Amino acid sequence: MSYPHLSLNDSQPSAGCLTSDRTEDTAAMKNVVEQLENRLSIYDFMKMQEIFMSPGLNRRVVMTREEFTEQICAVIRPSTKEEFGEMFDKIDVTRDGIIDWDKVTSFMLLDLNEKDERTRSSVIPQWKNLRLLSPIHKDIIQNVTFLKGSSCYLTVSRNGLLGVWGENLKLQRTLQITTEAVKLKDLWVTTLVSLANVNKIAIAFTSKEICFYDLNSKQGLSCQYRLHGLRGTVICMDYWYNPHDGNEAILTLGDVSGQVQAISFTTALISLFERPASSPEGEEATVTISWQELVSGYHKCCYTLKHKLHYKDWVKQVAYSSSFDAFISGTTSNVNTLVLAWREKLKPRLKTTSFDIARGINAFDFHSRLNLIATAGINHRVCLWNPYVTSKPAGVLQGHSASVIAVQFITERKQLFSFSKDKVLRLWDIQHQLCIQRIAGSFPKSLDFQSTLYFNEAHGRLFISFNNQLMLLEMKQETSRKVTSHGKAVTCVLYNSVFKQVISSDTGSTVTFWLIDTGQKIKQFTGCHGNAEISTMTLDATETRLLTGSTDGTVKIWDFNGHCHHKLNVGRDRAVDISQIMVLKRTILVTGWDRIITVFRLSNLTQFFVLPAEWKGGVQHQDDILCAAFLPPHTLVTGSCGGEIVVWNNSTENAYLKIYLDPQKSLKSKSGERATDTLLLQQQLSSARRMSSRRHTMSVADFYDTDTECNDAITKLLFLEARKNISVTGGANLVSCGGAGYVRFWNTLKSQLMAEFEAHSRAGSIIMTIDKMSQYLITGDLAGWVKIWNIQDYCLGSSENKVTQPPPLIRSFQPHDDCVTYLETCVRSSCLLILSSSSDCSVVLSDVYGTTIGIFGQEEHWRIENTPSHPKGEQNQDENVGQREEKDDVLKKKEAPVLGGEPSPKPPERAILGMEDKEESVNMFSPWENTILGKKYKESKIQKGKKHKFFNGKTMQNSTGTFRSLNIGALEAVVEMNKPDFVLNPDKYFGEMTEEKCPENLKLPTLSETLKAIFDEKSLFPKEILDREQKTRQLCEQMCNEGKMKRNKKQAKMKEK
Repeated sequence: MSYPHLSLNDSQPSAGCLTSDRTEDTAAMKNVVEQLENRLSIYDFMKMQEIFMSPGLNRRVVMTREEFTEQICAVIRPSTKEEFGEMFDKIDVTRDGIIDWDKVTSFMLLDLNEKDERTRSSVIPQWKNLRLLSPIHKDIIQNVTFLKGSSCYLTVSRNGLLGVWGENLKLQRTLQITTEAVKLKDLWVTTLVSLANVNKIAIAFTSKEICFYDLNSKQGLSCQYRLHGLRGTVICMDYWYNPHDGNEAILTLGDVSGQVQAISFTTALISLFERPASSPEGEEATVTISWQELVSGYHKCCYTLKHKLHYKDWVKQVAYSSSFDAFISGTTSNVNTLVLAWREKLKPRLKTTSFDIARGINAFDFHSRLNLIATAGINHRVCLWNPYVTSKPAGVLQGHSASVIAVQFITERKQLFSFSKDKVLRLWDIQHQLCIQRIAGSFPKSLDFQSTLYFNEAHGRLFISFNNQLMLLEMKQETSRKVTSHGKAVTCVLYNSVFKQVISSDTGSTVTFWLIDTGQKIKQFTGCHGNAEISTMTLDATETRLLTGSTDGTVKIWDFNGHCHHKLNVGRDRAVDISQIMVLKRTILVTGWDRIITVFRLSNLTQFFVLPAEWKGGVQHQDDILCAAFLPPHTLVTGSCGGEIVVWNNSTENAYLKIYLDPQKSLKSKSGERATDTLLLQQQLSSARRMSSRRHTMSVADFYDTDTECNDAITKLLFLEARKNISVTGGANLVSCGGAGYVRFWNTLKSQLMAEFEAHSRAGSIIMTIDKMSQYLITGDLAGWVKIWNIQDYCLGSSENKVTQPPPLIRSFQPHDDCVTYLETCVRSSCLLILSSSSDCSVVLSDVYGTTIGIFGQEEHWRIENTPSHPKGEQNQDENVGQREEKDDVLKKKEAPVLGGEPSPKPPERAILGMEDKEESVNMFSPWENTILGKKYKESKIQKGKKHKFFNGKTMQNSTGTFRSLNIGALEAVVEMNKPDFVLNPDKYFGEMTEEKCPENLKLPTLSETLKAIFDEKSLFPKEILDREQKTRQLCEQMCNEGKMKRNKKQAKMKEK
């Protein structure tokens, strides 16, 4: 077991209590902070190390934030104190306020390691299995291209067979290309190019002619123009058009005689060439044009350009680059291998420059953004050239052991494909000039072959032809860009209020720890249960021990340093599904795979391996127990697959009540007696019905079935702990959820179903959680949806009829793309937050209003500030709720026992509150609250936030007030009472006093006589107000003095003048 991962991302946490703002300003600031670590050189680190190393002493030197920013900023420039302050905060993960050299080096190493992993996962494409497309061609495939207008692929073979493929790569049709110049048996196609702006294709033949075919023709593929009379056979073509003006286009040609020629169109959208008067009429008639006509300038809608710098070498490839207005061409010759030709203003000829490459090249590609030309060398090398530097390449990519026959850039990724004669495909990172992927051994095994390579970046498809065969490599969908918290499905998520950390587990037996205030990963335990998945987790009452349950049938007890103290043999050496672990005062209860509760006594935790004890209550369920809930001091309830709920006395471990959905099946028995007279044994449910522990494998379709008993399964039970003694007055104190998306409210004392409503329609099995103040119910389904319900005033009073109206729905949102596996609530900075885990490998933090704060594992960190962004009507109420919940947690930790011996010290990774939390505690315990005026103001504020609601004029339950446990009933009728004697005979009791007269001259005491103490401002106002007033006075006096000094200086200058 190891925990080597300490993720320290370079992002600046964004402001706001419950939102992670990603504006341009924040992004810009984030980039600046990221670049600080990258700017530090090895010499900067050496200077930093000298500062941390105390001269002449063998002890480490620690620094505070102020010391670090002052000393480091003084020796390392140019940098600001703010940048080094941010760096200090990222290094000081544990919020100790101090760092040493070990922490600095660990931060840099782990940060760079995680960046490297993230970069690799984002830049290296993942491929589907190699596919062979339908073999329609019987001759060598010459070209593959994609038509954007028609959304189809075209393939052409040497014998003139044209294949049209749909976007789904299904063959739509085949067409046979013909020409008038040669017979079909003598036809030889050399190349094809798409004219996308005019929806045409141009095909070159060995008969020294080029035919232009109109794809919009009603008769299929019709030849619109036939260009003949070329001096050499064209073997490569390229077409470019201006995206802003479709009339401007250039067709570049390369032939076997070494000529590079270009036809520049000026009215392409109207007509490529002029139609001669002698040509036959009709749209389908072919217009025959000679090359000499184009050269002579007969066609006013176009003109030609050419150069002969390649002499008689075959031109293997041509291209036109609009970025620097130049023609690029390459040959296999080692002289003038790569030629750049461009047009000068007002000059008809092309000006050229050349690159001499040893042994020549087979192909090239140009990246306009990087301004690089990649060449596929016959000498086994891929060279990167700057177009303005012809003497030597900017980079050389070595790795191929045979001649490279094709290269192509991936523009957006800044990567390069290269394919060699030995059938090895390599993917290169251009920036680092490294091979990041090699694919070989999967291509057809043929000794002699001709190949062409085409990559369609929009669809992520790479086509490679081998003679007449066409192979396809297709990229998998970009999963790396999706933010994930784990590598596998997340099964459980917990919140540790002691260390302010979030703990998550997955099916890969990994446990990860995160800081809730920022979302930063601080450590990770791998292989906790070998290869078995972790199905559930829980914390002990002190929250210093973590219990993990696995499908291998064991429960392990860990401390937060990764040490396993005990191993509980739950399944008795067999694999079982554990759905829930519950730690009570004297026992540990485990459920999920059997009809009986598995119990471990804390007093027996003396050895590493622990066997379960005997549960005194025996078997009371007819199906497997999936979940349990506990209500102090001794009420325990368990729920099963069949929908039955059993209420236990945890002290005696005896069942005393059974509750069923069907009232006729409800049975109440004495403690220790078994109910055998009202139910027939049901058949055991299959393993697919064990929903709780295998939830991450579910789908909605698998589990929504109105005819199965799975709809009655109970996946979660929760007591409404804040509603104390509510069951006595007839209200609901227990909530259950499970199959078919229903939530039910129960009164365990009366064995009554109080309310039932469908929380998620046709969503299958659901899960839920409730905040500690019993104000919000949060539910999640198999489709990734989460709903938040306000149950503050729901089912508070008794009712003979079952309530079917759902509570008010606050928000419904979808934080996940897959099944929600666990839900948890927590309070930070007076904000109630929701943690949700999912099978989509993510853990999401949201607020109670459905606003997503962030995903644990994302690069940008968030910061939960003090000022909650709640609606005004509920802001004050949530603050009071959060403060009370945090206080209750502290009180529970003080009295709770620690599993596995003495309490362990806080781990070094503990999350101590930052400055924002310190400010919060100052406001919470302000001296203002101890004054009479402060107390009265606070009481009036609380009273305004209360909402009273009476039910049937009988009882009222206030779930958030100070006296929330009191039941205020309706007033009874007033009974007539006898008047007392002193009322009937006042003279008898008060006669003498009424006869006495008050003195005429009554002297009132003076103010000095009644004043007990001299008036003092310090005894009346809080110290904060007095200090603030004193600072204001001092500042005012200082400003006045400065103003007087300035005026005096001005007056002195005026006098001097």
